[in-house]
Amino acid sequence: MHIPDNYLSPATCGTLVAAMAPVWTVSVLKVKAQVKKRHETLPMLGIAASLAFLIMMFNLPIPGGTTAHAVGGTLLAVLIGPWAACLALTVTLLLQALLFGDGGILAFGANAFNMAFIMPFVGYACYRIGHHYHHDKLGLAVGAYLGINLAALVAGIELGLQPLLAHTANGTPLYCPYGLNVAVPAMLLAHLLVAGWVEVLFSLFVFQFVQKVAPTNLYQTPVKTHQRPWVYLLAGLAVLSPLGLLASNTAWGEWSPQELKQQLVQQHLGTHVPQGMQHGFQFDALFSDYAIGGLPVSVGYVLSAATALIIFLLLIRGLQRGTDTTK
Repeated sequence: MHIPDNYLSPATCGTLVAAMAPVWTVSVLKVKAQVKKRHETLPMLGIAASLAFLIMMFNLPIPGGTTAHAVGGTLLAVLIGPWAACLALTVTLLLQALLFGDGGILAFGANAFNMAFIMPFVGYACYRIGHHYHHDKLGLAVGAYLGINLAALVAGIELGLQPLLAHTANGTPLYCPYGLNVAVPAMLLAHLLVAGWVEVLFSLFVFQFVQKVAPTNLYQTPVKTHQRPWVYLLAGLAVLSPLGLLASNTAWGEWSPQELKQQLVQQHLGTHVPQGMQHGFQFDALFSDYAIGGLPVSVGYVLSAATALIIFLLLIRGLQRGTDTTK
C-alpha cells in the first residue's frame, strides 16, 4: 500500500498533503493535551511507531504473484487513541520513505492519508461501537478488517484516477497507467483475501497480549505504562522480521520502472513506462528495500528493524526531555 513516487501526479500529491495538513495540526494539538493528562502517552507513541514499522516488514504472498502486509492502524488507535496513532503512523511512514525507500517522498501525503488517517479513525470508530455493546474484540476485529480495506480502496482510487487526471494529448497516461477498473480490484483483492485477515489476527493477538501483561496501556485507562513487555514483543518481532522476505515479489503498484515495463510488455499494454515516471522525481534512500550493502539480506532486514527502533527511542527521549524542561 506504500505508493512510490511518480505513480501519482504532482497535483494529486499536493492535494493530499494539503488534505493531511489540518489532520496533522489537530493531531499535534490533541496529543499535546493528551500528554498533559497521561504522561505515558509519549513512550507509547514510540512503542506504537515501532510496532507499526515492524508489522509492515512482514510481507505476505498474494494470489497472482504480488505481496501485501498488515499495518496495525486500528490496533494503534485502540492502544493510544486515534490522534496519537495518526502521528505515530505518520512518523513511521516518513522514516520508511526517507531511510528505506518504502513509499515515495512526494507521495508521502497520499500514504499518510490512507494509512495514518483513514485506517486508524475508521478502525477506532468500529472498535468504539463494539466497546459500547461490550464486544471489544469483535469491534477491534471488524475495525481492523474494514480499516485496512477502506485504506486499500482509497489507494486504488488514487492510482486508478491517474490516467484520467494526467495524460498526454492522445490520452496516454503520464503516471500510473492502470485505470480504476484495474487498480481498485487489484488493491482490494490483496487486502480482502489476505492482508485484512492478517491485520485482524495480529491486532487481536497484541490486544490479548496487552490485556494479560500490561492492561494499563489501553487508551481509556490513564495509569502508568509498563514498558518491559513491549520491549520483549518488539525485540521478538525484529528478530523474526526476515520472515517477511519469504514473500519476495513486489506489491501491486509498487514496481520499479523496470518492473513496470516488464508488466506492461507481458500484458501487451506497451513497451515504455509513462513519461512522468521516466522523468519524475528520483530519491535514493540510504538503505533501500531494507538492505545494507555487503551484508546478507536477512541480516540487513534485522539491522534495519533495529535501526528504526533506536531512532524512535531517541526521538521519544528527546520529546520527553523537551516536555520536562517546559514544565
